[in-house]
Amino acid sequence: MTPRPIGILANPASGKDIRRLVARASVFDNQEKRAIVTRCLAGIAALGQPEIVYFDDSHGIARGGLEAAAVQGTPVARTNTGRADDTTRAAAEMRAADCGAVITLGGDGTNRAFAKGWLDAPLLPLSTGTNNVFPRIVEGTLAGMAAAAVASGRVGLADVSRRAKVIHVTVDGQDDDIALIDAAATNDRFVGARALLDCERLVLAVLATATPTAVGLTSVGGLLLPVAGSEDFAAVVRFELPGRPALHRVRAPIAPGMFQDVGVATASHVAFGDRITLEGPGVLAFDGERERTLAAGQRATMEVRRDGPHVIDVERILRSGAALGVVHAVQNEELRDAV
Repeated sequence: MTPRPIGILANPASGKDIRRLVARASVFDNQEKRAIVTRCLAGIAALGQPEIVYFDDSHGIARGGLEAAAVQGTPVARTNTGRADDTTRAAAEMRAADCGAVITLGGDGTNRAFAKGWLDAPLLPLSTGTNNVFPRIVEGTLAGMAAAAVASGRVGLADVSRRAKVIHVTVDGQDDDIALIDAAATNDRFVGARALLDCERLVLAVLATATPTAVGLTSVGGLLLPVAGSEDFAAVVRFELPGRPALHRVRAPIAPGMFQDVGVATASHVAFGDRITLEGPGVLAFDGERERTLAAGQRATMEVRRDGPHVIDVERILRSGAALGVVHAVQNEELRDAV
């Protein structure tokens, strides 16, 4: 099998938003992201040297990592809008380049933007953001080896990955949208600061994953009604409102080092394909960030399906050291005779 290119995308804005000021989130600087890219390239080189396709971000993270590793790469067209659209366009170009695996450095929002450009990408998401439910905490060296194993064909993508769940959002009169972890509606009238930190304004949330071991909206559902990424259903949480009293009050970590008491009226499972409909006025937030304004009477519909990125399982790949060509039997006559 002819090796396919490996894509690398680092988001210079991840790990730096307002939650460093109003909560206790740590800062993930671009120098460390550049070092991670360099280590990814070392892991890739251990299994060969396929073509590298990279997003040439405005801070030169991927480009700097390639230079430090003395590796040549092909940049996808750089756009300097400073918005998530840059990531979405880069994803579409990596798809056109037929990348066999893509390593992303960012949080939930980065990977959502990538999936908007390439929904069924062979993805290895590394955690460098704030809300990190979707990406994994994996050493870059090992991530590079795993990406190279998939892109080279040493292992089959279907054998070492799982499709992610996606919340598909349809809004009357607007383009469709997606979320990978949570999609929420608030009673705000405008987007304002994008980070979703005031739980008193929440109306409803659909959770593809609800885990008590992460921060953000996912923790609210996770403390009440956990839903794993591997389970073929989701959860819907309806929050306390005038005339809709709370049946549960959850003290949830909605940001690093920041807790709020959240009133929950109902929490229930929702099957794939079931539609949850709501009407404005309000604001829609995807994966922890406000994105869309709903006018009065404007409808939005949310539906969960398992048709997202093929998320690559690094551990499953590295357990097959012999198949990767990094473990070899030693031909030693004296040792064989002694045994």
